[in-house]
Amino acid sequence: MASRLETLGAALAAAFGDRLTSVVTDRGEITIVVPASGHAALMRELRDRPELRFETLIDVCGVDYSTYGDGVWDGPRFAAVYHLLSVTHNWRLRVRVFATDDDFPVVASIVDVWPCANWFEREAFDLYGIVFEGHPDLRRILTDYGFVGHPFRKDFPISGHVEMRYDPEQKRVIYQPVTIEPREIVPRVIREEHYGGTK
Repeated sequence: MASRLETLGAALAAAFGDRLTSVVTDRGEITIVVPASGHAALMRELRDRPELRFETLIDVCGVDYSTYGDGVWDGPRFAAVYHLLSVTHNWRLRVRVFATDDDFPVVASIVDVWPCANWFEREAFDLYGIVFEGHPDLRRILTDYGFVGHPFRKDFPISGHVEMRYDPEQKRVIYQPVTIEPREIVPRVIREEHYGGTK
């Protein structure tokens, strides 16, 4: 008798075949990679096909692969990753979609497939700069509207670009250049003369 993962893998292969870039089974879950072109239609099929029936979107997150694998990653930099659940069949699926342009990453929005993707996609846009084409209201959700850059990108400076503070004289919040000077701290280790040993 086939395991649940084998059944799901076979159903995915039968439904999509060569439309999937890769299928990987690891740690009890299947991850599929799909091309950015036409991925929204494929997501709709994942939801509507009775043999798959992924009626629940659990999460959408962005990923920046620029330093993945100690910097040996050779592929597109940004991906949107979708976590799906089929309550009907009691199985999960991870779907990874790579944006084709590293300078301006764009993937299609799936808000019309799962409306709950709305705020998840806004978060991935805000933190990674991934643009979800067709999103009804794509704007920042966690950072301030005047925020410069996308803070979860690997090349974003740790101290940021600007800082904000309340100015009691002006009685309002003001923006100013970052006053923190970046520095590297090397810890100094001091051990007792006979640390860890006998006298």
